[in-house]
Amino acid sequence: MTDYVFPPAPQAAVAVRGASRLYAVSRIFCVGRNYAAHAREMGFDPDREPPFYFNKTPIDLIATGATIPYPLGTQNYHYEMELVIALGKPAFRVAPEQAEDCVWGYACGLDMTRRDLQIKSREMGRPWDFGKDFEHSAVISPLVPASEIGHPRSGNIQLSVNGALKQNADLKDLIWSVPEIVANLSQYYHLQPGDLIYTGTPEGVGPVKPGEKITGRIDGVGEIALTIGQPE
Repeated sequence: MTDYVFPPAPQAAVAVRGASRLYAVSRIFCVGRNYAAHAREMGFDPDREPPFYFNKTPIDLIATGATIPYPLGTQNYHYEMELVIALGKPAFRVAPEQAEDCVWGYACGLDMTRRDLQIKSREMGRPWDFGKDFEHSAVISPLVPASEIGHPRSGNIQLSVNGALKQNADLKDLIWSVPEIVANLSQYYHLQPGDLIYTGTPEGVGPVKPGEKITGRIDGVGEIALTIGQPE
C-alpha cells in the first residue's frame, strides 16, 4: 500500500445517464470563442484560424442540480452553456475522419466564468486561469454514450436564467466541429479516455447573482441546472 503524506483527493468522475457506473475524469480542455456570434459579442472577429484552448482542473467539476456559492474575488460571474465531449479511446495525431471513433459520449456543460478577472488577465496579456479555473466552475450533466445518440452535428442549445431565455443557438453554428476539435487537439496532446472537452458557448453570455437559477438543454443530449447561492 502506498504511503501518502496526505490522503489523495477522490477521483473526479461524471455520472452516466441510466447507469450506475461513472466516467473517471483526468483532464478538462475548453475551446475558446467557438461560435461566431459569441466571438463578436466579446469584441473579436471570428475566423478559421486554428482553435485555441484553456484548461480547467478536474476538482472544478460539479454535477447538475447543485447549489454553489457565489465565487470568491468577482463581481461579474457569467454562465456559458456548452456541449461537452468525453473521449473513450486514445487520440494522437488523428484526422477529423477518425476523430468521432475516439468519442465515448456527450454531456451538457456550464463553463462558469469570473468575467472581470478573465478580462483583466486578457488585457494584461496573462493567462485566463483566475477567470476560468476555480472551484465549481465546470458544471456537467450525466454523460450519454454516443452509441445511444450518435454524434450530434446539429440541434438546439439553449440556456435560461430564472426562466428567461438568454442563449439560443444550434450546434451546427460551431466554428470548429466536434471531429475538427478532437483532431486538432490531438496534434498537441496524447488524448486519452477520461479527457473532457468543453466545445465553446453561443452568444448571450451574461451575469448571474445569488438566488438565481440557471437551466439549459441540448437536443438529444440532456439538460442541466445550477442554483447560485450566497457568497461564502
